[in-house]
Amino acid sequence: MRRTLLLLTVLGLSSFSAVAQTNAVPPPDEQENFLKKFGKDWQARATKTQADQPKWAVPMYSSFPMLAQVFRLDYVRQRVDGGSDNWNIGGHKGFNFIPFARTQVDVFFPGYILHGADHSQDGFGDTTVVGKYRFLSANEKHGNYALSGALSVSMPSGSYKNGAPSTVLTPSVIGGKGFGKLALFSSVGVALPTSGTATSGRTIHWNSVAQYKAGKYFTPELELNSSTWTGGTRDGKTQMFLSPGLLSKFPLRPKDPTSRLSLILGVGFQAAVTSYHTYNHGLAITTRFGF
Repeated sequence: MRRTLLLLTVLGLSSFSAVAQTNAVPPPDEQENFLKKFGKDWQARATKTQADQPKWAVPMYSSFPMLAQVFRLDYVRQRVDGGSDNWNIGGHKGFNFIPFARTQVDVFFPGYILHGADHSQDGFGDTTVVGKYRFLSANEKHGNYALSGALSVSMPSGSYKNGAPSTVLTPSVIGGKGFGKLALFSSVGVALPTSGTATSGRTIHWNSVAQYKAGKYFTPELELNSSTWTGGTRDGKTQMFLSPGLLSKFPLRPKDPTSRLSLILGVGFQAAVTSYHTYNHGLAITTRFGF
């Protein structure tokens, strides 16, 4: 019996040693090679995915049907009733990733909201995660179109009432068609709060964009941004903005045809075209890094 127990103990220790060696942390060189391969494969996958869609610019305000891999940081000023200016530092933007074929995942960080003369407490807004799947697409040589579906989940991380009181789910459909240097795309989505709808209601978002590729670096655009409330304290109200903008993209490694690195700068301005609006004369400045 003792010999059997001793034999089992030896075998167990041998097996444990073998597993430990198998799962041991690889040396630094192997870790570095793994990270390089992981990054190379990720970029190759993103490049291949984007090769099957139009090269339209990511608009200033609206959702877009193509897939993008970019870091966005916005600075947004909104003029509210009484002439007070509120600033959103960060603009509730962040990372757009292409982790899989036809798929985009967004992680948007809460912007920091600075209130003007209305004496509201400054603080962070909500955190948002978005998943997008591209159903159909073709690049400029094979049809110049794209159609995608997305689901946005906004989580109430805002401080001092600078965010929504509950989680908000927003499913949407986005499609677009290009005609030479002109691109037209539109999106429609419905914001569905998980609670508190008696006060907040539900919001139908509709956005349309017209872009024109002017030269090598510049893309002027005109957006129409609309929100309509059903239920809640704003039931039946609609606000709509006319939003001209200009985007400029500059490659950071122009001599490397395989490089995805770029710097994108842009500016947009929102003017209310409906009598009802929660703000007016909204200015947005964006800085983006494509990768």
